[in-house]
Amino acid sequence: MNHPPGMPGMPGMAGMGGPVSTLDTVTAVLFILWAVSMWLAVGVLAYANRGPVKPWLYKTSVGLIGLGVIGQIGHFQEHVSQAVYWIAHPTSPAWMTPWANSLSRGMGQVDTTKPSLGMEILHLTGNFIFLAGLVGIVLITKRVAGQLQSRKWAKMGVWMQGIHGLEHVVLTASVALGAKRAIGLSTWFGTIDPGPALTTYRVWWHFVANLIGTGILALSLYHLWREKRSVKAGFGERTGDEASQTPGDGETPAHGEPCPTCHTTTGTSSTVGSAADSELVGAGRAT
Repeated sequence: MNHPPGMPGMPGMAGMGGPVSTLDTVTAVLFILWAVSMWLAVGVLAYANRGPVKPWLYKTSVGLIGLGVIGQIGHFQEHVSQAVYWIAHPTSPAWMTPWANSLSRGMGQVDTTKPSLGMEILHLTGNFIFLAGLVGIVLITKRVAGQLQSRKWAKMGVWMQGIHGLEHVVLTASVALGAKRAIGLSTWFGTIDPGPALTTYRVWWHFVANLIGTGILALSLYHLWREKRSVKAGFGERTGDEASQTPGDGETPAHGEPCPTCHTTTGTSSTVGSAADSELVGAGRAT
């Protein structure tokens, strides 16, 4: 992503600008609160997971993951849109969707002398929403002994997205502190001159980074679905199939365990019955 008009040394961003509306402000505040609430949930879950299982832990973890997935879907589609726009207009300034422009305008009110600051804050916030969702997968699999594939992929995603998040921290901080150009890996630390080259490099750098990150998230979710029985068991939860199964309905008790329907012990009832029959036969012969 490149910067909107007015940022020294950076090309303009197509479609950005205009007066700030109440809707811009409200949605920007809600978006930031979304990210803050997710990281508060991460802290609570990380602390609560150190103790015994609590009834709300599992569902809260699922909710955290779900919010992260929703956030990344919106975030990634923005990068897809920018890449598609670049293909059609490779020498034009980078483009932002109307809703991203709205959020950027709302967030940019923190310092109106830095026109690109709102856009940097927006993508910083979006990346940390995504990161919180990945951390949620790590937390929900923590109680399972052994190495789960979902946990392995989620940890990989946390490392990668953590580095990507630091990139956005540096980009945002450099603009906020008054740098002439945003400083980060996606700008070659401000050494690329403004123009089509910088636009191309930054648009595709962030697209590829998010493509890989989203792929890792998808793989982690796929394995989490396959491993859901083990994960739920760690929280004392039962899967839908287990909850719908009633004792005696297609369920065979193990050898030596009580039968739930006949109240006898498997492996012993037939033996007891055979012994009783033998006694009756013996008594009949005696008479």
